[in-house]
Amino acid sequence: MKIAIDTLGCEHARSGFGAYILYFISNLPEKKENDDIELELFGSEIDRYTYTSGTELTYNSVAVKDNLKAERAWHKKKLHKLIKKSKYDVVIYPAIGKVLPSNFKDHTGIAIANSIISADLENESKSTKKKIIKGLKNVKKIISASQYIKEDLIKIGIEAEKIVVIHNGIDHKLFFPALDLDSELVEITPFAIKRPYFIYASTLSSPLKKHVELIKAFEIFKEKTGLAHRLVLAGNDGDYAEEIHKCAFESKYATDIFLTGFFPAENISKLYAGAEACVFPSVNEGVGLPILEAMACGIPVIASEKGALKEMGGTSAIYCDTEVPENIALAMEKIVSDKAMKEKMIFDGILWAGEFNWEKTVKATLELLNTLK
Repeated sequence: MKIAIDTLGCEHARSGFGAYILYFISNLPEKKENDDIELELFGSEIDRYTYTSGTELTYNSVAVKDNLKAERAWHKKKLHKLIKKSKYDVVIYPAIGKVLPSNFKDHTGIAIANSIISADLENESKSTKKKIIKGLKNVKKIISASQYIKEDLIKIGIEAEKIVVIHNGIDHKLFFPALDLDSELVEITPFAIKRPYFIYASTLSSPLKKHVELIKAFEIFKEKTGLAHRLVLAGNDGDYAEEIHKCAFESKYATDIFLTGFFPAENISKLYAGAEACVFPSVNEGVGLPILEAMACGIPVIASEKGALKEMGGTSAIYCDTEVPENIALAMEKIVSDKAMKEKMIFDGILWAGEFNWEKTVKATLELLNTLK
């Protein structure tokens, strides 16, 4: 069985869709002689080595301009020709909210749902939304990264029977408890951040991320406790960045609020490990892997009770209604004041996060693919 992974729409591995491909490929088991699954990738020439570097996988380059409009046009006009020529039996589509054919007459389509599709389609035209939903209805299977995403797919008209929940893993080679953080400063080039601090790592992209509510909660925490804690907001500027920067600048505790901007993925684990806790107030997360990454680094987590976060964090986090800053502030105070609770959360979180690994994700996915033979 010849299987291809479509890398178009994955933003050259700079998006979660691209990261999924990278982790999936790097955790593939060694090919056995009796393994009749042949895997390759196709996409823009610019990504020839983005995903396959260090592997023996074949990359099938296609001529397409580097923009979403061109990629969508290519899928409509040329995808099926490539499939026939390359004799693909199955094609895996990771960026289904961006590029997904409407029909699969000459191959079996497998969609990967790593985000809330209804939210992804909100700003799309009526015709584009209709085409993508039609494609989701026509694929053979949809692999959903959470039960929450599955329920969202059902709400937009997708049959529950074709949706299989397979949770993503986290990179335990990158995210693990640090044993050498006794200093007051966490030095991560080009930053040196003074402890103690709370951390929230997320793009400044939407009011649904609740950065502003967290800043207000931090003010309440500082006012009530008088403690020296800081708030670190790590993440790229997005569509909502101006409002967040303004809120932080105008805060009474502006000097204790640190917005890092882009933060290298290879260093984020050290930033987590040095924190008092991770606060993740976003209310519309389809997956929420950052809370698992924080747990794996040995810090407690405060998270929104909405979205997929309860599913991902299990009983190892404190959940609250993050629409209300006072609720977040109270949870922050509990973490600081109740040492026994904090230690239990750290212990439970490390164990819980350990259950989410890419080897398990890849194994479950390959088992599903084998049922298509």
